[in-house]
Amino acid sequence: MPKVAYHLFRPEALTSCVVFASPHSGRDYPWSFLRHTLLDEHSIRSSEDAYVDRLFDCAPQYGAAFLKAGAPRAFIDLNRAADELDPALIEGVRRMGHNPRVASGLGVVPRVVANGRAIYHGKLPLTEADRRIRDYWRPYHRALQSCLDEAQLAFGESVLLDCHSMPHEAVDGLARGGAKRPDIVIGDRFGASASAHVVDRIEAAFTSAGLSVTRNTPFAGAFITQHYGRPARRQHAVQIEIDRAIYMDEVRIRPNANFHAFRRILRGVIAEVAAIGNAQSRPLAAE
Repeated sequence: MPKVAYHLFRPEALTSCVVFASPHSGRDYPWSFLRHTLLDEHSIRSSEDAYVDRLFDCAPQYGAAFLKAGAPRAFIDLNRAADELDPALIEGVRRMGHNPRVASGLGVVPRVVANGRAIYHGKLPLTEADRRIRDYWRPYHRALQSCLDEAQLAFGESVLLDCHSMPHEAVDGLARGGAKRPDIVIGDRFGASASAHVVDRIEAAFTSAGLSVTRNTPFAGAFITQHYGRPARRQHAVQIEIDRAIYMDEVRIRPNANFHAFRRILRGVIAEVAAIGNAQSRPLAAE
């Protein structure tokens, strides 16, 4: 099984209320897992947010915590609720209403990877799903909430930047009719998971770096933004989706020639976002 549930990188001194997290960039695929799947070591990575952790790993240098998954998304999806169990995959689970994510095979224990390719032949026992949730899902979310609580205690406010990547084709529909293709999609669940002021500042950090940004279409945020976004309690959650084609070869799943240049651009964005709510900035709650 994957060695650890998560990796947490803390700054030498916590000077930012922002917590950066990458729940889908885990790439520990042990043989004990792969031998029970239908996919090879390359295909099973197709729904992974490959290298997103490397894009954001400088966050602690700017006084912010950075949390990343240890287990891969194909093994356990940390951006799903613990009860989003797929009856088509997990033995003994009854269908409870219609959940489009679960119905498409993308529950907390995924049944498929990108393009609907099945991961397993047959079903998994409920005890296996429960074990993955206990040993990987719960520790990750305990660590994430702990980071947000620490920021809240220190600054009176916390901001979660939930970092993801999207297939280049995901925004094809937005680029029709001459419209500019977005590089970044910001998701705040249409204003429900973060205050407008917070989201405006995050968007400004990306646009000032020359990146095109849109909000909530086609990705408004899933479980993590819904669960952790509590702006009335001064806990904000914003999802970031980056076009993978900017920095990686999607077919080979490896960094492309632009990776290091884009990483440098993001470094400036991360520094600007981390400055939100730091000791030198006016508290967000005062806005």
